[in-house]
Amino acid sequence: MKNISRTWILALTALASFMVALDALVVATALSTIRRDLGATVEQLEWTVNSYTLSFAVLLLTGAALGDRFGRRRMFVAGLLVFIGASALCALASSMEWLIAARALQGAGAALVMPLAVTQLSIAFPAAERGRALGIFSGISGLAVLA
Repeated sequence: MKNISRTWILALTALASFMVALDALVVATALSTIRRDLGATVEQLEWTVNSYTLSFAVLLLTGAALGDRFGRRRMFVAGLLVFIGASALCALASSMEWLIAARALQGAGAALVMPLAVTQLSIAFPAAERGRALGIFSGISGLAVLA
């Protein structure tokens, strides 16, 4: 595979990973605004965070299995589309119920993206270059935590 193709794969998978990791954490900083704007209770705020985390954790292995069954790249793209669409639904949510449901859908999309991003890298890079690629990928994902 050409170096340019590998560079694109690394950039796209790292960007997707960055978005997923950032979204998992950014809501925590927005909770007071969500409470104020949507009149949320403490329990609803907890579900706003937990619905994403639970759907992500529960569907993570399923996401990897779907990639094995239907194609890793196809499922990676599907996961990105679900994640982006759910992000738009979160932005448009006018009630806590809709926000919680959209966050759960985001988690489902993230469960497709994360394991399949790593497999895309593993396939694209030969063994001699794989460690460096995974290190860059992990570093960019780690930046989301710092951001």
